[in-house]
Amino acid sequence: MDNYDVILDFFSKSEKPVKAGEVATATGIDKKEVDKVMSKLKKEGKIVSPKACYWEIKK
Repeated sequence: MDNYDVILDFFSKSEKPVKAGEVATATGIDKKEVDKVMSKLKKEGKIVSPKACYWEIKK
């Protein structure tokens, strides 16, 4: 799996909204790469922000 799939999978399994740093720590992917992938996921409408700096999979 590439980083995109790993991060999307993490969001789909997450029970609560998370910060980018938490995604980086949990997946072992560099924070800059997480930010890049999350930016792409936001543009695609796959993740949404219920509150500032926290993200979750779009339901």
